[in-house]
Amino acid sequence: MNCLIIDDNKMARTAMKQLASQVEELTIVGECSSGLEAYNLMNSLAVDLLFLDIEMPGMTGIELTRNLVDKKPIIIFTTSKTEYAVDAFELKVADYIVKPVTLPRFLQAIEKATEIYNSNKTDVSVEETEFVFIRDNGVLKRLLIEDILFMEAMGDYVKVFTQQKFHAIHTTLKNVEEKLPPNKFLRVHRSYIVALNKIEKIEEGVIVINNKTIPVADAYRKILNKRLNIF
Repeated sequence: MNCLIIDDNKMARTAMKQLASQVEELTIVGECSSGLEAYNLMNSLAVDLLFLDIEMPGMTGIELTRNLVDKKPIIIFTTSKTEYAVDAFELKVADYIVKPVTLPRFLQAIEKATEIYNSNKTDVSVEETEFVFIRDNGVLKRLLIEDILFMEAMGDYVKVFTQQKFHAIHTTLKNVEEKLPPNKFLRVHRSYIVALNKIEKIEEGVIVINNKTIPVADAYRKILNKRLNIF
């Protein structure tokens, strides 16, 4: 993972570099002394992971995190204060380390970040074949496209339902939608994608698949009717 160290304290940056250099999976691509400097640098630099101090002049670590909307890297807060833990939780950062940072605590945070990184890269991958690979509980499993009934968004996860069971994967419904064959699947609600050939019936504004009722949002009703040749 390409990592960027952001801290207004030079000694803290040096200490973090020494820790990061001991982890083979990490590549230090730069260091910044302010949030604004980091924000500008990331416009031209591929960064996977931030080691980010919170209390900095100009733009704080919290403010920087909130401004990284389009391409948000994995973030580990490194701070001497504990009172920002609630903010960190709400911002869904990977970890929150209170300085001084010890090697065991650092490695624990890296383990979490690596898990997220691997999940983001391989949660769903579509081949030009009849199956997909999904990461379920840390294990890559092959799943036949034909077996998929529908998908439901649940917070930070998507449930992929088959006849027998469901698989929970850490991703977004939008990410899944982009990777599935568009001729076989259709989003019918902000929280649901269905397999068109698994629809049993449509009644009173809902789709029925395998005795499960799935709502159809008004915004998707017209395209659903068109795809099903409904007049």
